Amino acid sequence: MAQAQAAEPAEPAGTFAPLGVAVFRRFWFANVASNFGSLIQAVGAAWLMTLIASSDTQVALVQASTTLPVMMLSLVTGAMADRYDRRRLMLWSTLFMLSVSVALTVCAYLDLLSAWGLLGFTFLIGCGFAVHNPAWQASVRDFVGMRMLPQAVLLNGMGFNVTRSVAPALGGIVVATLGAAVAFAINAASYLGLLFAIFRWSGSEGDERRDLQPEGLRAAIRAGVRYAGSSPHLLRLYSRGFAFGAGAIALLALLPLVARDQLGGDSLTFGLLLGAFGLGAVGGGLVSNALRKRLTSEQMVRLAFIVLVFVLLLVSLSRWLLLSMPIVALGGGAWVLALAFFNTSVQLSTPRWVVGRALSLYQMTTFGGMALGSWVWGLWVTHYSLPIALQIAAGALLIGLSLGFRWPLTDRTALNLDPLDRWREPDVALDIVPRSGPIALAIEYLIDPDDVPEFMAAMQERQRIRRRDGARMWKLYRDLERTELWIERFELPTWADYVRFHSRTTQEDGEVLDRARALHRGEARPRVRRMLVRDPGDTRFGRPGETPDLGALALTDRSP
Repeated sequence: MAQAQAAEPAEPAGTFAPLGVAVFRRFWFANVASNFGSLIQAVGAAWLMTLIASSDTQVALVQASTTLPVMMLSLVTGAMADRYDRRRLMLWSTLFMLSVSVALTVCAYLDLLSAWGLLGFTFLIGCGFAVHNPAWQASVRDFVGMRMLPQAVLLNGMGFNVTRSVAPALGGIVVATLGAAVAFAINAASYLGLLFAIFRWSGSEGDERRDLQPEGLRAAIRAGVRYAGSSPHLLRLYSRGFAFGAGAIALLALLPLVARDQLGGDSLTFGLLLGAFGLGAVGGGLVSNALRKRLTSEQMVRLAFIVLVFVLLLVSLSRWLLLSMPIVALGGGAWVLALAFFNTSVQLSTPRWVVGRALSLYQMTTFGGMALGSWVWGLWVTHYSLPIALQIAAGALLIGLSLGFRWPLTDRTALNLDPLDRWREPDVALDIVPRSGPIALAIEYLIDPDDVPEFMAAMQERQRIRRRDGARMWKLYRDLERTELWIERFELPTWADYVRFHSRTTQEDGEVLDRARALHRGEARPRVRRMLVRDPGDTRFGRPGETPDLGALALTDRSP
């Protein structure tokens, strides 16, 4: 946290301001080097697959094999990024990717690779990336602070696409002259700079309170899913990310076939197309800040969808490399605009304690769309033709575009998601321990009849926030005799969950919660009753005069 505060600028940050933060700068250059190697490997794997595959579907599956692990593992790896030491996660995942890349190099050099074996290696590298990426993405905000976060995310995208503009063409030359094994070896060596940056970093743990009993991994996963499911803005971002990934991935997944079949080229042709895509993405990154000032969030996303629709249609018709390259470059610009916007919006809409899980869910939906799209468009090529597959993908993007008319994205860049930090743990008469529970809360309000409609509207939003942060069995009651008396009641599994529940409340939530409190017409504050839920048939309470172990009395069948 100290790093983020030190990096906080007094004025709005420029595009390259995050590079002034030493730890971010080291990781940025290390990631550029790693991305350089990964893209050279991607060219080698994709082109090698065109030579050893028995069907066009297997060619498209190369792209799917790297995105599928992100979809499968994101829930777990996101929870790990919030719960464990992120430095250690990044270290071990990088070592794993290095080891797999070395094994892939050896197998390719010895000519031991089959089509399915190649897919298996790329899948394992994707698994390492699935563990590494949430920890890295969640740490960016610690490095540069909230004000420079959009620029940092954009720089990450630009760094990747700077390498995309050069590495694929170089990869095509390497594969054509030296073979795929050399391309795989370059990728293995590219992880060394990332390891150096990790060793120089002191590390960052997850953002939950450290004085609490650690939340179990399954409970952390459920908490992340619950938070996202109770956040309409995140759900809209996820749905648009899925739709964009499913349609837009056709351009990258089928680009080897475009180079080979439509343009009659070789691995160098494929590399030039990828280089054009990368140059376009860099251009998209450079104009992103200007577009953000002129367009709303929904307009930015719609622009990216529309551009990709026309790009896919034009690529399906082009038969000349010099015409296809600028078209593909335009697609690269739209690609980086959309994905950088989605990533930044997720982080700016999410408090620190759950940011890793929110990002992983975003990656799961977006990369899941990419994996599904890669497979589907490969099938369309196999059963119909390459131009038809590209045109159907453009139609799928039009469906994703239409979602914005029904559920438009809103601008939420001014949210204050810092902890509210005004709740203090109360003194209780019983000797409560962290695993004592369940804990029931009852909050009493006195509401004038004229204020009931406004109160109900406030409580509807309050219910969403309570459940999102972990409350169970939330109910609102009205007294039949004292009609001005309303009671909000909910439960939490343990005392530790109750403390954690309050630590998750943000400044933005506080404004919503205060709306109901302001309508209270009784004492200075609504009365709060905290209760330990107990079954009268539970024999563990002991005999009269004995003091029970409240920790042992926690009902384990109702714990998370």
